[in-house]
Amino acid sequence: MTNAPERPLPLFYRKPQPLVPVIHDDIRLKDGDYRFAAETNSVPLAVIEFAQAMRFYPIVFVESGNFPVAVLGLTSANGFVSDGRWAEAHYVPAHVRRYPFVFAEAGEQGFALALDVDSERVARSGGEGVALFEDGKPTPLTQGAMALCRDFHQAHLQTAAFIEALAVEDLLVARQADAKPAGGDALQLRGFRVIDTEKLSRLPDATVLDWHKKGWLALIHFHLASLDRFADLLARQAGTAGAAAVATETPAVAGAEDRAVVPAEA
Repeated sequence: MTNAPERPLPLFYRKPQPLVPVIHDDIRLKDGDYRFAAETNSVPLAVIEFAQAMRFYPIVFVESGNFPVAVLGLTSANGFVSDGRWAEAHYVPAHVRRYPFVFAEAGEQGFALALDVDSERVARSGGEGVALFEDGKPTPLTQGAMALCRDFHQAHLQTAAFIEALAVEDLLVARQADAKPAGGDALQLRGFRVIDTEKLSRLPDATVLDWHKKGWLALIHFHLASLDRFADLLARQAGTAGAAAVATETPAVAGAEDRAVVPAEA
């Protein structure tokens, strides 16, 4: 008998462990920044984040699993993190905000709060940082992390239902972003899908009404409007206001620097 393949770890996580007071009562969490997210060009998004995220980032669907992500850069790096700080007044996705906490499968118990014990924020000795447990009970820090991860998990289930509906109606089509910074090399971002507006216009009236009642039509419009943010990404990359990036169906640009949208696990 062969063992079932292990699920890949979520983006950023190296060694998540379900938190148990008798095992982790000595762990403290130090203050940190966003350096851990500086070398990724996308992060997962839940549908409840679309309305906020669409103001700053393109929202696309990765080819592997169709999960929605916020695109953070046209290269392999995050264009919104500098010296560990996220760009001021920009929405920080929940997947980033919850780190180093995460929900992990815990057998018959369902899901339990886990911590990436390899995070640089984890301290096991001395008085630095904030305790996770006191007298065997979770501290306010741990309780807040539990609430955030619980909300994100529920939103993940809602997101799964949405992308399944998109797949059933075959609305997602492959695209790539071709960009030419002023005075720089051509860039190409591939490995993502968007909603086909032509197919969307042919949906049966009953489906449109059902999706309207579920709030899914609004999500689709948020996604489509967010694609204009590709131009903002290039402007951030090039440091100019006159740059432009376009999501296209065109073949690879000769000599372009080719990057893929990271197929991030939630």
